[in-house]
Amino acid sequence: MIMTRMANPFSTTLRVWHAIFLRETLDRLFGMRAAWAWLAVEPITHIAFMSFVWTVLRRRSMGGVDVMLWIMVGMLSFFLFRRTAVQTMHSIDCNRAFFAFRQVRPFDVSFVRAGVEAFLMLFIALFVLFATVFLGRNPLPHDPLVVMAAVAGLWLLGLGYGLVGSVLMRLVPETSHILQIILMPLYLVSGVIMPIISIPPPYRDWLLLNPVAHGLEAARSGFFANYQATPGVSLGYLYLWALCLVLLGMALYRAYETRLVMQ
Repeated sequence: MIMTRMANPFSTTLRVWHAIFLRETLDRLFGMRAAWAWLAVEPITHIAFMSFVWTVLRRRSMGGVDVMLWIMVGMLSFFLFRRTAVQTMHSIDCNRAFFAFRQVRPFDVSFVRAGVEAFLMLFIALFVLFATVFLGRNPLPHDPLVVMAAVAGLWLLGLGYGLVGSVLMRLVPETSHILQIILMPLYLVSGVIMPIISIPPPYRDWLLLNPVAHGLEAARSGFFANYQATPGVSLGYLYLWALCLVLLGMALYRAYETRLVMQ
């Protein structure tokens, strides 16, 4: 009897997450005409365009790695972080109907929406990696565990950023513009299209204050055996930022839960 009572909240939470996951996945894939295709178009377009630019500039490799594969790993990793952050920030507004059920908490919809983004990006990444085979490249990672650790850290960072951002947007609506502006330059200063190791000190040290750069460099190091990674890159630094943001976001959700539901 005691075990049954203890299991009820857990099983209820799992059922809630399952329902939200199905709703979010169907909405992302079929919410509009060819929505599933548009999910892949953005990262593929960015990868193709930047690979073309570097080819025109006669740059064949980055850090000892084929430039297209270098761009591909960086782009997919960055899009995982950015999409998770953006989708989490807007999760409450997009799932208000669920709050009619007392079992659903604001954190549930945000966490599951971030999980849906990771699920979708996994299939997009597999599709892109499979496509590179037809272009004569070998997309298999050298150290899958390092790649998974880097990708998981970037996802957690995006989740934490989105959790904190979603609460700030409810408390002070004007912060939504600031949060979006912050994400824009990260594309340029995280080493997505330009290797950080090519930036001279002390500016390189300033760029390495950005935890996203550590995640991207770690993912590339795990993918390519001969990659010349930027000195000072640390997965521990990435996870420190990610866990601090996630814990801060969870504390804010708990403190302002009623306000998040009622607004």
